[in-house]
Amino acid sequence: MNILLWHVHGSWTTAFVQGPHTYLVPVTPDRGPDGLGRARTFTWPDAVREVTPAELADTPVDLVVLQRPHEMELAERWLGRRPGRDVPAVYLEHNAPDGDVPGTRHPCADRDDLTLVHVTHFNRLFWDNGATRTEVVEHGIVDPGHLYTGVLPRAAVVTNEPIRRGRYTGTDLLPELARAAPLDVFGMRTQGIAEHLGLPDERCRAHELPQRELHTAMAQRRVYLHPVRWTSLGLSLLEAMHLGMPVVALAATEAVEAVLPGTGVLSTRPEVLARALVHYLNEPQAAAEDGARARQAALERYGLKRFLADWERLMTEVRS
Repeated sequence: MNILLWHVHGSWTTAFVQGPHTYLVPVTPDRGPDGLGRARTFTWPDAVREVTPAELADTPVDLVVLQRPHEMELAERWLGRRPGRDVPAVYLEHNAPDGDVPGTRHPCADRDDLTLVHVTHFNRLFWDNGATRTEVVEHGIVDPGHLYTGVLPRAAVVTNEPIRRGRYTGTDLLPELARAAPLDVFGMRTQGIAEHLGLPDERCRAHELPQRELHTAMAQRRVYLHPVRWTSLGLSLLEAMHLGMPVVALAATEAVEAVLPGTGVLSTRPEVLARALVHYLNEPQAAAEDGARARQAALERYGLKRFLADWERLMTEVRS
């Protein structure tokens, strides 16, 4: 198939384009949000092709994967065909609802011309989808390998824009947790976080690494910390588990499904998370054993083969 999708979520798209199709990614001269083109920090196969808006009008498209509300109008204008009516379409919802939770109505609620696909069961449960047909295709991860060494007695945190996003990403919880374990915060726009939180640099270091270096750096840390209050399901959490890291996570949204007993510690109490960090820092063997179980659990539930098979089934149904 020729599948049209915008480059919106680099990590998710990296898994999706491992399938057996041709993936058409719009590109514009400014490489802005509606025309980023191919990823520059992720490794994508040659089956991902950049197409300009002008080229799309004459390009056969078998399926459109929409990810933002305005893409419906954009696709119709660029293709000259209406998604859901003239060409099969699905709307992929990456995010947990934000607003009048749990009454948040999805932009695609009560539509009969497309399928609404959520990436977690939590998302489908909390969005008001109306009468629209919904499916859940859980995340899949391109396995980075069992890279865990845990040689550094520090906790890794991966989050983008933690200062701006604040309570959403649990940034306000970091001072208490940094007293239990020194933190390495990886992600975009993390610089200045120690000063913002009033922490000494030794207790909270910021790192903005390219994707090819991130996994190795994470795996050198003793434990992975996931303090996020409100998220769909952070792919970095699943990547940490694939790496073989034990996980200490806030028991919120879909994390309670992903982190199984024996793979780490889940709690809604920051003091419990702090004690878990201390435990893993002081017991490297226990950290390695729980991390190995975390990797096995992640491979079984969030492996790439299952992810691609679920999407194949769904895409076949949508086009039939």
